[in-house]
Amino acid sequence: MENVKITDLYDLSHTVAADYLRQFTYPWEALKGIGDFIKALGKTLSPDEYDSPSENVWVHKTAKVFPSAYLGENCIIGPDTEVRHCAFIRGNALVGAGCVVGNSVELKNVIIFDNVQTPHYNYVGDSILGYRSHMGAGSITSNVKSDKTNVVIKQGDELLETGIKKIGAMLGDFVEVGCNSVLNPGTVIGPHSNIYPTSCVRGVVPPESIWKTGGVIVRKEH
Repeated sequence: MENVKITDLYDLSHTVAADYLRQFTYPWEALKGIGDFIKALGKTLSPDEYDSPSENVWVHKTAKVFPSAYLGENCIIGPDTEVRHCAFIRGNALVGAGCVVGNSVELKNVIIFDNVQTPHYNYVGDSILGYRSHMGAGSITSNVKSDKTNVVIKQGDELLETGIKKIGAMLGDFVEVGCNSVLNPGTVIGPHSNIYPTSCVRGVVPPESIWKTGGVIVRKEH
């Protein structure tokens, strides 16, 4: 199956999780160990650079966390990142440098690369968002199938069994997701691709592509 490996989707120079991710072939394989990885990494962070407002929570001193935001256990907030009003970071969340976690956004079991924006009413769970990816207002990742069976990655007629019940979306670098879109369980979007607003996306979207209304995928023209 093409375009779904970590090396296809991400430039690992834009996350402190680079060494962790290099252990795996496919990004969803990394989901199970995010919490343990964050706890181990957090203990290595310098107290001169990071505050620890509660157990297993580390916030860079240049980050801005609004008083109404909630930071759950196993959480790292990187430098120059904003966590805005009423953001709900449930736990197991690694948020990189220069990110925006916006009003009423919920994060759970995620790796967020540097310069990622989830600025307005987003739910991102069991997902990995690549460098400079952007979730439009109201767009969400759906991470559990309605029949509660394991998630299968689909690319045309190809099926890749994951053996995992909860997988949200894997967004490559520079992905743009339009407002009020739903990314179904196991969605993989290649780097530099765009999703039309109000889309219901499933399967693999190749790099340098546009997902249009009705699920039509076209290659970008340069």
